[in-house]
Amino acid sequence: MSEKGRFKEIKEKIYIRRPQLLLPGMKVAEEYPGLYEYANFELPQEELFLPGHGLCASCTIGVIARHMLKVLGPDTVVVNPTGCAEVSTVVYPRTNWAVPWIHVAFGNGGSVASGIEAAIKVLKRRGVIDPNRKINVVVFAGDGGTADIGFQALSGLLERGHKVIYVMYDNEGYMNTGIQRSGTTPLGASTTTAPAGRKVPGNVTHKKPMAAIAAAHGIPYVATANPAYVHDMVYKFKKAAEAEGPAFLHILQSCTPGWRFEPKYAIRVLELATETGYWVNYEIDHGEFRVTLPVPRRKPVKCFLELQGRFKHLKPEEVEAIQAVIDRDVEEINRIMGKEVIGPVDPSLPCITPRGAR
Repeated sequence: MSEKGRFKEIKEKIYIRRPQLLLPGMKVAEEYPGLYEYANFELPQEELFLPGHGLCASCTIGVIARHMLKVLGPDTVVVNPTGCAEVSTVVYPRTNWAVPWIHVAFGNGGSVASGIEAAIKVLKRRGVIDPNRKINVVVFAGDGGTADIGFQALSGLLERGHKVIYVMYDNEGYMNTGIQRSGTTPLGASTTTAPAGRKVPGNVTHKKPMAAIAAAHGIPYVATANPAYVHDMVYKFKKAAEAEGPAFLHILQSCTPGWRFEPKYAIRVLELATETGYWVNYEIDHGEFRVTLPVPRRKPVKCFLELQGRFKHLKPEEVEAIQAVIDRDVEEINRIMGKEVIGPVDPSLPCITPRGAR
């Protein structure tokens, strides 16, 4: 076995990731108004994502859906491809969605949403619907229904410029059907179709950069978010609703059975994703790039990995290889920004910060 671990036994081209955010014409935004705007934006008391769902204990899909509908309001049509959210929130004859909702197949969320948006335009033109009434059309889909099976329909939606908000909740695998790997499963994670073994260290491909892929379509608004930072996520829902064309939100979502952590750590593990630089919260607004949640000092990525059973097989040198990948990603982000917005790793930082000590 090589001293550099099992990753070195996989061909170099598979696990060395190239720069992801080199988009033509992209420029850096000068300032971030998000916190100011959120301070002047009050969430309504009305609940449009109802309690009593069948999501796993501590599943953060509910956090995402609840806040999404608080921002978008009752005039919202939700297109929900097959996935964790669909099977857990609508069990006939009950539903947790207090807005118009339609279940569609894994692969056609973008197509159905495109048709709904086009139909609303026609009905407004014919006077059936008040032309001044704002109706949000949202695709709420997992990584399988977005990055893999639904990718073609998503790309068509973005290319045609439909005014649709596409929300991808990303739990990094097909968690609803048995924890199989998906296009967003990270390097080194063990899944049922990419198991860790003596020769192979789990998944050997990198997470597909869906936000960068969406931005490459030239759409008005793209953002990444994390439900551990609700203020930032809510602000991005608001910006997506205000976009004059397609908007794409890539939201990291922790999964208790798939990531294999204790339910009490559902938010903690998401905090660590951002605190380690594994997950960077940013937005691309009309081609202007900004990091919306700077991290002055990073925790080592092992803090994020050690909390999850899907990474427990990794050897120290393999954790170092993943750290090196994240360091390159951070370097790229800082280069684009022209300044240090994601800081260096500080090994002295505790992995779990006590509440109230931030």
